Amino acid sequence: PLMADSAGVRRSQPIFITSNSFFRVRRESFSSSVPSIPNPFPELCSPSKSPVLISSLPPQSSDKHLIKVYSEDSHSRSVWVSSAATAREVCHMLVQTAHCSDQENWALLEVHPTLGLERCLEDHEVVLEVQASWSIKSDTRFVFCKNYAKYEFFRKPMLFFPECMISDSAEAVKGTTPSTLIQNLLKSGACPEIQGFLHLKEPSRRSWKKVHFFLRRSGLYSSTKGSSKEPRHLQYVADLEGLNVYSVVNSRKLYGAPTDFTFCIKSSRSQVRSSDLKMMCAENEQTRRCWTSALRLFKHGKQLQCNYQLSNSAPLTPTRLEGKRLTESTSETSLVAMDFSGKAGGRVIQNLAEAQSAEQEEGQAWRAQRREALRCSLPNLSSGARPSSLHVSQPWFHGGVSRKEAQRLIEKQGLVDGMFLIRESQQHAQCFVLSLCHKLKIKHYLVIPCEDGGRKYFTIDDGLTLFIDLLQLVEFHQINKGILPVCLKHPCVCVVL
Repeated sequence: PLMADSAGVRRSQPIFITSNSFFRVRRESFSSSVPSIPNPFPELCSPSKSPVLISSLPPQSSDKHLIKVYSEDSHSRSVWVSSAATAREVCHMLVQTAHCSDQENWALLEVHPTLGLERCLEDHEVVLEVQASWSIKSDTRFVFCKNYAKYEFFRKPMLFFPECMISDSAEAVKGTTPSTLIQNLLKSGACPEIQGFLHLKEPSRRSWKKVHFFLRRSGLYSSTKGSSKEPRHLQYVADLEGLNVYSVVNSRKLYGAPTDFTFCIKSSRSQVRSSDLKMMCAENEQTRRCWTSALRLFKHGKQLQCNYQLSNSAPLTPTRLEGKRLTESTSETSLVAMDFSGKAGGRVIQNLAEAQSAEQEEGQAWRAQRREALRCSLPNLSSGARPSSLHVSQPWFHGGVSRKEAQRLIEKQGLVDGMFLIRESQQHAQCFVLSLCHKLKIKHYLVIPCEDGGRKYFTIDDGLTLFIDLLQLVEFHQINKGILPVCLKHPCVCVVL
């Protein structure tokens, strides 16, 4: 029952509790009496001395975004990038993270494994904008790898643009030579006209038909009547401004292409779907290179020239200076044959036959000296001694990869002259194979172990030149061609992230 409040009943009331100075003094005196223990691993903790690793925490700025980048061995690494980070900046970040020995010719690829599409991002492209165009359910990824051919058409334009595919346009001066048109193309990106036949995949079908195409500043056109340029026979195909160009891997199996030299174009504003792809197939690799390079130049114009100059003006680090070789820093066309046999000093050999004879004599003398040095330096080795295994740690050695995989690696990293790798032979025991790119084709040379004077060597010219290990073989052919069509210049490198 309810009872009336009486004076003797005291009900609970909220009480404000003030801080007790006595306990605070006790706590402070206790903490001051305990000696502080130094952190033995300060570099593993955040600035606030938290035991949580810095790398596992998101950055302080909300402008940072997390992306995943794969290497060619399918390993991946997640990195924080800003919303305006370009492909060049992300590559520089990955070079530092992966402790790469050099900073040149690295690229970020946009790869669609299911569709077999690959595209090298331009250095000025914003990475997050490219990623925003992907479908959530797709298996699209970024791949970090070497690409020696990104700006190769600036160095050797005549190899990329055959004269038969270059013609005058309305903007060019009539009668201009093809070489001048190519130079104008590299400088302005719009003067000449690219033309030629390509196989075009018909929509929603596996059949292909041969069509004559024209590439101009206004866009890509196809002729409905042979190779006619008349306006009534030209059909508009695509706009260059919002266009992305992809190379197609395994196009014969995926799309029934007549050759392996397939590429496709699609709008950069839409997601990648097989129904939106315009598949085109060339007769050879040079024709495909011409079309894809011209599409890049017509789309980006002088921006590619700026990217190329920026890549060449990058400062050399001490590691890169140590690894820089004569064949990389000096053009082959600037080398001359010299004769130092006279008393008056060296002279330049003008006669081509005399220069070739001097080269052969020098090579034979080098082989004789090398064989004699090897016999004197290895007196205690038995005939059963195994050759050196220093090649295992070299970036150009790829173990037991197959012939097809070796060709795929070289194709992905550029198909430039002098690009090479060494692998174990799958058909011949204890042998190796030197895979070398020359004139857009990959050639394979068998490296055979042999014995001379009870010692084991390697040779690729039937014993004419002997090497104690693969490292010496590579270093020799980086300076001398020997039986190879070109010196070894660019190692095919696979970095592990």
